[in-house]
Amino acid sequence: MLENKLLRTALILSIITIVYNIAEGIVSVYYGINDDTLSLLGFGSDSFVEVISGIGIAHMVLRMRYSKIQQRDKFEKTALRITGVSFYILTTGIIIGSVINIIQNNKPVTTLPGLIIAGLSILTMYFLMSAKLKIGKKLNSDAIIADANCTKSCLYLSVILLVSSGLYMIFRIGYIDILGSLAIAWFAFKEGREAFEKANSNQLSCCGDDNLCQK
Repeated sequence: MLENKLLRTALILSIITIVYNIAEGIVSVYYGINDDTLSLLGFGSDSFVEVISGIGIAHMVLRMRYSKIQQRDKFEKTALRITGVSFYILTTGIIIGSVINIIQNNKPVTTLPGLIIAGLSILTMYFLMSAKLKIGKKLNSDAIIADANCTKSCLYLSVILLVSSGLYMIFRIGYIDILGSLAIAWFAFKEGREAFEKANSNQLSCCGDDNLCQK
């Protein structure tokens, strides 16, 4: 049956997203700490938070394989609330780290790892976003389309990391890394707010991008 095949593919994409974010988070945090790159450290921490959200999405897709769902269950809402709290903690941590770096005039040793990781992430997230959106439209599923939209947010974060890492490599100005970090903090705050909004709503609606939600 076509619907079952599409749902199976959606589940595989969710698992790929989770595994990739774990790997990306480990590598990003490692190099972020070693190279004193706050933007890369924040990016990697964001990847770990995305894993929690991804688990909730995978659970939802599993439920969709067995019955038509109209609203999120308790597990999914709990995952969203944990995600929201984690994003707020991440936002606070990045802001504090930015202030410390400004006071101590800390600069990254290099942002080359961030440049490479961001490039790989852009390619991966674009593929995942496009595939999820295609399946979501075929299934007429707001949940899967919303997941594609959240993947698009990850794509934006990757672009921010790419730009800040590239500019720092050229100009070697520490404030560039700090500005990149604060941009990531803003996205983390926005994602945290959206996570709570979705947790408090029974609607499986899209998040934040009307164009992406159009069928």
